[in-house]
Amino acid sequence: MSGALFIVSSPSGGGKTSLVKALLESEPEVRLSVSYTTRPARPGEVDGRDYHFVTPPVFERMLEAGEFLESAVIYGNHYATSQKWIERQRAEGLDVLLEIDWQGAQQVRKLMKGVVSVFIMPPSPGVLEARLRGRGQDSAEVIARRLTAAREEMSHASEYDYVIINEDFSRAALDLRSIVRAERLKLARQLARHGDLINRLK
Repeated sequence: MSGALFIVSSPSGGGKTSLVKALLESEPEVRLSVSYTTRPARPGEVDGRDYHFVTPPVFERMLEAGEFLESAVIYGNHYATSQKWIERQRAEGLDVLLEIDWQGAQQVRKLMKGVVSVFIMPPSPGVLEARLRGRGQDSAEVIARRLTAAREEMSHASEYDYVIINEDFSRAALDLRSIVRAERLKLARQLARHGDLINRLK
């Protein structure tokens, strides 16, 4: 049986990146899909680790060639997920996690069955704004734009299977890990991995 496919989404400042990092450190069988993007790399970001940074013409060629499972435009930049890479990982029995927005999540759910989706929510609008301002990376205008986009993103939370309120990081990290582990323990996946043992013990 192929590995599970997880989607994790949240508004900017929701804590998604930190929670996903904690999950990957605790669950080595989960692989994070590295998105392709046309936006420039930020200080400290590494090509191939954080994103695959490509030019708009290269991105357009890949899109036309059908190489992407999903794609979206966020703050004027293009983002997309490699379909072939996901298929290879899942064929090896590894779980794959997509860290994408609601637009991409909608596309993936239409194309693939059995996707498990998780939405990360901030505990309040005030906390979200404080987190965005605390980064010290963006101007007031950019923060205002991100807050508007966050409201749009959060309006789609009802489309997801699970919602985690990221008020306490340790608890939220445990919640995310619990979802992944519970999905692995479903009967169909256990039969695929340990069918002989389960049948012998009946």
